[in-house]
Amino acid sequence: MDMNRRQFFKACTAGIGGSSLGILGFSSQEALAQTRNFKLARTTETRSTCPYCSVSCGVIMYTLGDTAKNNKPKIIHIEGDPDNPVNRGTLCPKGAGLVDMIQSPNRLKHPEVREPGSNEWKRISWDEALTRIAKHMKADRDKNFIAKNDKGVTVNRWNTTAMLISSAASNESGYLAVKTARALGMVAFDTQARI
Repeated sequence: MDMNRRQFFKACTAGIGGSSLGILGFSSQEALAQTRNFKLARTTETRSTCPYCSVSCGVIMYTLGDTAKNNKPKIIHIEGDPDNPVNRGTLCPKGAGLVDMIQSPNRLKHPEVREPGSNEWKRISWDEALTRIAKHMKADRDKNFIAKNDKGVTVNRWNTTAMLISSAASNESGYLAVKTARALGMVAFDTQARI
């Protein structure tokens, strides 16, 4: 056998290393055969839409934890939806950071109101918030609704209130929102797409 010094040391090192691993009980076959648990294996998959801009990219949110009483599920991973025709699984940097936005301690989770003359915000319930909005809208519409113009032509306009429509919503909900606003007489509309 023709071997130089470098090859001799390589062979000795491999032999010693292999025998010491065998002595310690380490089997490379078992290590290679062992599988790791997939981090999303026990999660619930939910499809949604990115809330940031008007592109309406599809996202898949993975939630860990069941919906049992006293158990609050937590979103642990968000990725682009490959089945969505808008983004085909890709996300911009803002969309890729959705988990940080959702888990932020500064995220507003409940409606708040600042009463006239006050300098602090007060937390209210969703029912109270929707009731207040409806009352303010009704009072403004009753005060400023224009049924006929100067020439006596029926116009049914409500010029003092506008509607900002989310462009991340589906076509159906956008259609219903515009129909509802038009039925109330609103003429000023804008969408999130211009922001």
